[in-house]
Amino acid sequence: MPGARREAREALAAAGLRPRRRFGQHFLCDGGVVDRIVETAGIGPGTVVLEIGPGLGALSDALAARARRLYLVEIDRDLGALLGDRYAGVPHVQVIVGDVLARPLEELVPDDDVTVVANLPYNIGTEVVFRLLESRQRFPRAVIMLQREVAERLTARPGSAMWGVASVLVQTFASVRLAFGVSRRSFLPQPKVGSAVVDIHWSAAPRVPIADLAMYRAVVRAAFGRRRKMLRNALAPLGAPDRIEAACRQAQVDPRDRAERLDLAAFARLGAALHA
Repeated sequence: MPGARREAREALAAAGLRPRRRFGQHFLCDGGVVDRIVETAGIGPGTVVLEIGPGLGALSDALAARARRLYLVEIDRDLGALLGDRYAGVPHVQVIVGDVLARPLEELVPDDDVTVVANLPYNIGTEVVFRLLESRQRFPRAVIMLQREVAERLTARPGSAMWGVASVLVQTFASVRLAFGVSRRSFLPQPKVGSAVVDIHWSAAPRVPIADLAMYRAVVRAAFGRRRKMLRNALAPLGAPDRIEAACRQAQVDPRDRAERLDLAAFARLGAALHA
């Protein structure tokens, strides 16, 4: 790993570049982590891959060696130019310079059944996950590195302090597991917090019966928006007290409970009761 860090420094110096804070750049410099990510994602000769934020290409090289087609989306124009030169003679690798959040993913990648692999900047991790949720039919699998705390929220279970809006809304449409943690020493420069890789398998349909998706989301956001309050108070923006009480009874949910105690099925029943 010290050798990989030195190579990253030399590559940046040769190009006259430094890590850019505004892009949240922390370059992966650990071959062991790269191998584990590729193995976790199960990349093979038939896989189409989208890598978001390839940076210096440490992960890209491993993906290009295995994937049928690889799309690299890099926001940093200078790094994008380096990657473009690097893969100019590799026809199955396409480098796209731009902001992955500025355009629909379907416009960037025309293929179906695409696996997303990424070492995501901390400042866009959650937003990218929700973009993938909306595009889950075209991008049914994602193996992505996130800030450890975000990864723990996405994989949290009911009853834990980490169980919240992101946990519920993502797990409504996905099976999510924390694959492995990653040390701060695996990056250049070292981030201030740890990272973790999550493995997400999206499903087209919700994993619980949902009567109305908009109401379901409203219930989840309201419940956790005032998570220290009992549900009868937290859900007040969605209706009069008697209506909230009646919905809780219909949903077989204790109105004195708090949001972190409810599982997906309970939120779905509450949403259906309030929708009715």
